[in-house]
Amino acid sequence: MIRALALLVAAPWLVSAAPRAPRIVSINPCVDGVLRHVADPAQIVGISHYSQDVRATSVPLDWSRRFKATSGTAEEVVALRPDLVLAGPHVEPATIAALKRLRIALVQYPVAESVPESIAQVRAIAAATGHADRGRVLANRIAAAAVPARVRPVGAVVWQGGGLVPGTGTLTDDLLKRAGFRNMSAAYGLKQWDVLPLEYLVADPPRVLLSTAPDGVQDDRMTGHPAVRRLARHITVAPYPTRLMNCGGPTIVAAMARLRQVRKGLGT
Repeated sequence: MIRALALLVAAPWLVSAAPRAPRIVSINPCVDGVLRHVADPAQIVGISHYSQDVRATSVPLDWSRRFKATSGTAEEVVALRPDLVLAGPHVEPATIAALKRLRIALVQYPVAESVPESIAQVRAIAAATGHADRGRVLANRIAAAAVPARVRPVGAVVWQGGGLVPGTGTLTDDLLKRAGFRNMSAAYGLKQWDVLPLEYLVADPPRVLLSTAPDGVQDDRMTGHPAVRRLARHITVAPYPTRLMNCGGPTIVAAMARLRQVRKGLGT
């Protein structure tokens, strides 16, 4: 034992040190949600300020408030001395230029438009943190939660503030189908993201209206309109929290649970 220790002291290069986990700054709230499940807290030196906003966060506030939040400016990010910056598709040109100049790695992820795309991003983010195994665990949870239901599809629309509706080619569209709904956006002639006028909704309502307005609260002029309240006498109007619309990744688990709950309540 003593001889072995003496050898290591004399020849320290014989010791293979484990690679240091990268210091990470995230400037995207959806990336924050993944990091919460796959990264060591000590690795996370900065997160998006949206994750500390009760109206926009997709993570628990008691978790997000443990970390420094930034708005993604070059000055804020560089000051945290990260090894790696993880972001969404839109990053300020000045931030990109500063990171490039200082040779700080930047990885941008597009908005996932399906469950498979979101699972692939989870795996990629986990691998970037050095914890690919945790990414596999989270990916398996998401895949299990999103297994398509074997039920007759029921027409539905997710109606956000201002009448905005997610259509074909969105993650919400994929989740609706997997939960046993048929997204009626296309039937109204809407694009991928489009506005459904109140008049069209009332004239030809779907079987289910998933409203992002909190239950009993007038979110805005449209979701809280008296015509929508009258419509609830004839169709199912169910709350669908805005936080379930913001991100994919681990949010898919909660979103699918809510959609399955609504679908089960229809009894058909």
